[in-house]
Amino acid sequence: MQLRNPMSMAVHLAVACLLAAPVLAQAQDTAAATDLDQVIVTANRTAISVNDALAPVEVIDAEQIRLSQARSLPDLLRGRAGISMSNQGGSGKLTTLFLRGAESDHVLVLVDGIRVGSATSGLTAFQDLPIEMIDRVEIVRGPRSSLYGADAIGGVIQVFTRRDKQGFAPRVRFDGGSNDTLGYGVGFGGGTDRGWFGADYQHTRTSGINACNGFFDPATFDGAGCFIALDSQPDRDGYEKDALSLRGGIHLGEQWTLEGHALRNEGDNEFDGDFTDRAETVQQVIGGKLRWHPSDRVDVHLTAGRNVDSSDNFLGDTYLDFFSTNRDSATLQGDFGIAPNQLVSVGLDWLNDSVEGTTQYDEDKRDNKAAFVQYQGKFGAQSLEASVRRDDNEQFGGHTTGGAAWGLVFADNWRVTAGYGSAFKAPTFNELYYPFFGNANLRPEDSETWELGLAYLGDGFNVHLDTFSTDVDDLIAFDSAINLPNNVEKARMQGAELSADATIADWTINGAISYLDTENRRGFYEGNDLARRAKNSARLDVDRAFGAFRIGVTAVGEGSRYDDVANTRRLGGYGTLDLRAEYALTRDLTVQARVANVFDRDYETAAFYNQPGREWFLTLRYAPVN
Repeated sequence: MQLRNPMSMAVHLAVACLLAAPVLAQAQDTAAATDLDQVIVTANRTAISVNDALAPVEVIDAEQIRLSQARSLPDLLRGRAGISMSNQGGSGKLTTLFLRGAESDHVLVLVDGIRVGSATSGLTAFQDLPIEMIDRVEIVRGPRSSLYGADAIGGVIQVFTRRDKQGFAPRVRFDGGSNDTLGYGVGFGGGTDRGWFGADYQHTRTSGINACNGFFDPATFDGAGCFIALDSQPDRDGYEKDALSLRGGIHLGEQWTLEGHALRNEGDNEFDGDFTDRAETVQQVIGGKLRWHPSDRVDVHLTAGRNVDSSDNFLGDTYLDFFSTNRDSATLQGDFGIAPNQLVSVGLDWLNDSVEGTTQYDEDKRDNKAAFVQYQGKFGAQSLEASVRRDDNEQFGGHTTGGAAWGLVFADNWRVTAGYGSAFKAPTFNELYYPFFGNANLRPEDSETWELGLAYLGDGFNVHLDTFSTDVDDLIAFDSAINLPNNVEKARMQGAELSADATIADWTINGAISYLDTENRRGFYEGNDLARRAKNSARLDVDRAFGAFRIGVTAVGEGSRYDDVANTRRLGGYGTLDLRAEYALTRDLTVQARVANVFDRDYETAAFYNQPGREWFLTLRYAPVN
């Protein structure tokens, strides 16, 4: 059942963490210092310290991923600052992500620098990116179109796959748990002063849960999005996947580096529906990078790659149709130090989207060419960034975006930031060309965002408060006057995010609280909240090691939301608690245990789609330490 006060547990814990962090950190002379040299590359397309980034950012590194015992990328991301997620029935099922309240296709997703996602739906298959092969996740909240082009209205999320270091080490993993979950993984990796290499394979299967308890009446068009005629299908909807990752690189002398990577995930996903109930999916990313670094003041690199997002769809054992999109991209970027603490970046981007499938589109390919320039400078206690980009799209023509940010460090550990950015979203192939549905005259969706932030960057803890206001014009929605999608709506998203991390008396604490206010400001549903965005959310992670033994807890809570644009179907808030532990049997052999949703809460993030109850998992991991 739904919690009467679903936010109380997670919010109260997170508030206590955030408010107590400065006091406790000052009282602990032995508190470990936060790594001030942690680097992020996604925010500015250049490597900078996380604490120097003027945009609100979060980095989840390999150690945090391992300790979290997350079962999937959505599991790792849920509840983090600015993020709200909607899942349609458990493991492997469609998961959409809303960043700062922007639409789920307003978030740009990169894997090792390569743009990914479906060109037809505009969505990214977060559920199909294998968590065991992810080394690092970088989250940038706020507009980044002036650097990356289309789709980055809400922000950018970049996933980096594993990159091995010097030496050689094999690795093996076995796991199992609730709902007949079984999995294993094998791999190896290493490197020398001349280069690095690695390969990993992973297999996972689960019987899953009953994805949907809804119905769909074709006579009245009433019911849930499950599209199940008149009655639910009380079966278990399983998921099985095989993933392979390959990567390597070599230093060609002192100035040149060449590297390549490939990631492929094949999934077999069951779900509820009368029109289709099973899909065989492929998510593939292949890329390479050539870097020339002749001096500390010059860095030039050429990056190219392809993302394949495809699905073969079935009803039972009957083959129905398939969809496949290819996204080919290339970037030439140069970073030039024009003076101490002054950096100018210039670049050229090329992107080509193509669509294949049973459905025939009026147009099945388009390309986009772009040029951008960015300036970054530090002047004593002040920092300044400015960027501008021009995109030329084969379908919608030219589009110019820009951004600027300013930061000031004062009173030793305090910093204030302010920023502005414009962004846009190109219409998808479905919106433009889908037979009897597309409108080839659609314009891009445009946005403007203003941001203001305050941070305390101390020894042993960091606290960030970030506020924002985003207006989106020409939102694409169904227009009953022409029975086609059209640029008919406007929206405003406003909010604040409070986050903190601390190491106190050997306890590692990370917490975040987000507040979001969304409004449809034009169109038939003017004044309504945007669908599936919780107004309040919170997450708290606490971990500690006791010699070879380690324990941890994750609490996540989200407030209520509306499931539909008409605001007639309300989803109640919820809170979940996960417990985890691990024990190092030897230096290289570790056993992990996790209980998710300890109190067996019953909740939905999309109407009629079930979420797993209490689950347990065990993992045995062998990973030699070099």
